[in-house]
Amino acid sequence: MFENLSDRLERSFKILKGEGRITEINVAETLKDVRKALLEADVNYKTAKSFTETVKEKALGQNVLKSLKPSQLMIKIVHDELAALMGGSSAGINLKGSPAVILMSGLQGSGKTTFSGKLANMLKTKQNRKPLLVACDVYRPAAIEQLKVLGEQINVPVYANESSKNPVEIAKAAVKYAKEQGYDTVIVDTAGRLAIDEQMMNEIAAIKEALQPQEILFVVDAMTGQDAVNTANEFNDRLDFDGVILTKLDGDTRGGAAISIRSVVNKPIKFIGTGEKMDALDVFHPSRMADRILGMGDIVSLVERAEAQYDEEEARRLSKKIAKNQFDFNDFMSQIQQIKKMGNMKDLMGMIPGMGKALKDVEIDDNAFKSIEAIIQSMTPEERQNPACLNGSRKNRIAKGSGTSIVEVNRLLKQFSQTGKLMKMVSQGKLKMRR
Repeated sequence: MFENLSDRLERSFKILKGEGRITEINVAETLKDVRKALLEADVNYKTAKSFTETVKEKALGQNVLKSLKPSQLMIKIVHDELAALMGGSSAGINLKGSPAVILMSGLQGSGKTTFSGKLANMLKTKQNRKPLLVACDVYRPAAIEQLKVLGEQINVPVYANESSKNPVEIAKAAVKYAKEQGYDTVIVDTAGRLAIDEQMMNEIAAIKEALQPQEILFVVDAMTGQDAVNTANEFNDRLDFDGVILTKLDGDTRGGAAISIRSVVNKPIKFIGTGEKMDALDVFHPSRMADRILGMGDIVSLVERAEAQYDEEEARRLSKKIAKNQFDFNDFMSQIQQIKKMGNMKDLMGMIPGMGKALKDVEIDDNAFKSIEAIIQSMTPEERQNPACLNGSRKNRIAKGSGTSIVEVNRLLKQFSQTGKLMKMVSQGKLKMRR
């Protein structure tokens, strides 16, 4: 998302390279370039101007330590100010009601229905909540059906009344039903509407009045750029919502909305959607986003995603097998499945410091594991458990059965062998950290 902005900022900091100290002249030149980079990334003009003025003021007021170069100090100041601009710290959602009612708002096509499903899934799996999804979009064809399909995927019930065209009455009935059935969270998916559509805006205001929700979330498509900020402003004037959800942050967007929406609307970004899968939802952390904008990666988020898929019992079992040199293709397949659950491969690798830039023009197919899985699945149980038995005729059979070539089968066997050796060295403590 921030590739172009990251490149521009890196070029801006190079202006200070080789400089012995920060002066009014070299800072002005650097920040002129930074402001251009922000504007090109679709950041609000007033926000970009205010941001660079704050950075300049802080940069000129600091001494450059002998251990730091001026460009390094400037990167730190820009990083801290970017994080502050996006809210400083992450913001949670209010779940104090009984049930807690969360009302969705936003434009048509912004991703409200999909986000409603993702949020229900997150609350159910990570916070042990008992959510109920409510279908209050009575205008869009198949909106109710879409929510029902998502509900089935994540095993969360959906309350709908397809005979009614009154979303206020549907929402009130849903909250009553939730109380009776013991649901502790009600997520109300509403129809998309334009801020200029007075009738539709009055309708969502009426839903708010009737439900008195603990949270009103404004869902916005990050790919709409500066328009996202303007729309958020208009909706906030009418609804006084509690937080913003940025969807489609995995798309080819310039990212300006993420940077400027907080400062313009003065409401926190609470979650970001990073893909189409039901678990592709992250809490928004301003400091981590600043890391990614400046090409520093996001190791904390990467570790959190890994931990979400980490099976302690499985890890213990695996470490014993590695120590005895018994790591086989069944274990290899299990590891692949865990990695796939962590999300989009390019997004994951971009969280590693320095990798974002290296992967800029590289396309990483999310189906990259398919040929490996096909090869392993074409093996007999004996071959998976004992790869040493794979001779020429067996390899030929596996290649034909998996629709791959003998070259690909041999490559996988070589990689598997190297992985096994590496894992054994690590488990025995023979591998130096530097290597």
